[in-house]
Amino acid sequence: MIRSGILNPEILSLLARVRHTNTLVIADRGFPSWPAIQTIDISLVDDIPTVLDVVRAIRLMCNCGHAYMAQEFKKHNTRAVQKEFADALSGIPCKFEPHAAVFKKRVPHAIGLIRTGDTTQYANIILESA
Repeated sequence: MIRSGILNPEILSLLARVRHTNTLVIADRGFPSWPAIQTIDISLVDDIPTVLDVVRAIRLMCNCGHAYMAQEFKKHNTRAVQKEFADALSGIPCKFEPHAAVFKKRVPHAIGLIRTGDTTQYANIILESA
């Protein structure tokens, strides 16, 4: 029996399939459905869990080489929220790109998507394995 770390068997299975340069999407509650990729919905209520809860748990288990977020995140969130995300991604280069034109085009190539209950606007993160 697992005693610490990520306990969700679906997430563990998904993470076990992520290899070098594969990507994984961690999405807020409003992110659209992508039927072509495995989606694990762990949303419970508003902001439980958050994107950062999931990112922090994954970082304890996985090596991330890059992160991608929408440029719109910076326009719609306070500096305090931006700092919290930057701190959670510390040490991982993060590229901000246009949400519809570039970011969403990366999604179908991901190994999977974890949907959270996060209400932070444009909180979606694509993590690329190192």
